[in-house]
Amino acid sequence: MAVRKLKPVTPGQRHKLIGVFDDITTTTPEKSLLAPIKKSGGRNNSGKMTIRNIGGGHKRRYRIIDFARDRDGVAAVVKTIEYDPNRSARIALVVYTDGEKRYIIAPAGLKVGQTIMSGKGIAPELGNTLYLSEIPLGTLVHNIELKPQQGGVMARSAGSYAQVLAREGNHAVLKLPSGEIRMVQTTCKATIGTVSNSDHAHIVSGKAGRSRWLGRRSRVRGVSMNPVDHPMGGGEGRASGGLPRSRKGLPAKGYKTRSPKNQSSKFIVERRNK
Repeated sequence: MAVRKLKPVTPGQRHKLIGVFDDITTTTPEKSLLAPIKKSGGRNNSGKMTIRNIGGGHKRRYRIIDFARDRDGVAAVVKTIEYDPNRSARIALVVYTDGEKRYIIAPAGLKVGQTIMSGKGIAPELGNTLYLSEIPLGTLVHNIELKPQQGGVMARSAGSYAQVLAREGNHAVLKLPSGEIRMVQTTCKATIGTVSNSDHAHIVSGKAGRSRWLGRRSRVRGVSMNPVDHPMGGGEGRASGGLPRSRKGLPAKGYKTRSPKNQSSKFIVERRNK
């Protein structure tokens, strides 16, 4: 995976950096693993806008992803590596020996024709899903469960990974992509390898229209509003707006919003990098 710079024949292409799709092997998704997506436009069931700056976007269909990898002991062969419009990572279509098809998050380096497995006693090889109790220390993993049989919820976006640092009793110590070090039960599963499409972080859209294709509407700065609309609005001329805060008045830039009574705090060994 790499990025491609375009010849600046238009203003929108001057700084544009787009990903290349060399790793994609097919453009037709598996029909049995598709589901419809209904756009809300940021509105709730009564039609009131509850989330701003959402609307439009290209029509998509959801790819049903197997985050749990619960077919233990059954081999699966990678058939295709595909683009998924709903996430930054690539996805892979795998076919189990009994004919069942599933989509998984594709790790970097996964190839068509490769065989993957999950469960106990499996070799810690690329794409295999193991329990944290069996993964060697220092291994890079992704798609990590927080609760047993929950399905992977951590380290799923493009290029992300966590590292298994140690094991203490019934918990494994992981260093997460944010820099946070936390304990996770050793009965939780994780997949070996890093997530594919790591160059997604280098993409530059080049124009506002590409954000609209993704369903993102333009966002107005608080300092350019009136005092009735935002705590940072108003003032003569171009005022700085004072202390940075949200539209509802919550301070930004370092204000901690995490509850001190959060039950999961006891599993956090070291907070994320500041």
